[in-house]
Amino acid sequence: MRAYKETYLNRAAKNLGSMLDYAVNDGGIFLHMFITSGLAGQFERGNPKVIAGMSGVEIAAEAIETATGEKPTAVPSERDFRTPEYWAGWALCHYQWYTAMGFSAILRFLPFDDITKMYPTLHEADITKFYAAAEEIRVRELPHTNLKRVREAAGLSQSQLAEGSGVSLRSIQMYEQRNKDVNKAQAITLAKIARFVGCDVEDLLENEN
Repeated sequence: MRAYKETYLNRAAKNLGSMLDYAVNDGGIFLHMFITSGLAGQFERGNPKVIAGMSGVEIAAEAIETATGEKPTAVPSERDFRTPEYWAGWALCHYQWYTAMGFSAILRFLPFDDITKMYPTLHEADITKFYAAAEEIRVRELPHTNLKRVREAAGLSQSQLAEGSGVSLRSIQMYEQRNKDVNKAQAITLAKIARFVGCDVEDLLENEN
């Protein structure tokens, strides 16, 4: 389930784009500050203050101050064009909303620098072209999930696991495709799967590192 309505997506994407434009080109910070500050998690959960109530520069400034303890002094540059970093943030926001994956999970297979490299060929294309390119990279770069490995080791199809565990087929598919973060699944869901396949809950979790 997506964290907020599509009506907020355009504003949220502009915020993330302008945040990264400022952070990279004026403030000299990196995306990990946004994640470690806790603001990324608020963004993912659809906190109205972050996705629509603050400007991109304000979000960047709060991330910097939270991560470093110091307020940024850089003044936003006046630009009459959208930078590759702005577009990359805009596209990243759309993809995060579309997949409901966390930013840290996305950046494991699609680093921000790689998104900016897509700018020349995709910045004028429909956003679905970026979705397709990102999904192709995700499938290529990520190994099978622990859930899929455990399921296949038990000789079960996704349908058999769903029927035997009582967890919906759609949920199992989403976890295996990493469209949903299995580490954030409800404990009862993981317990049902683990009990049916005969493993520990920990065997189903993904290594965040």
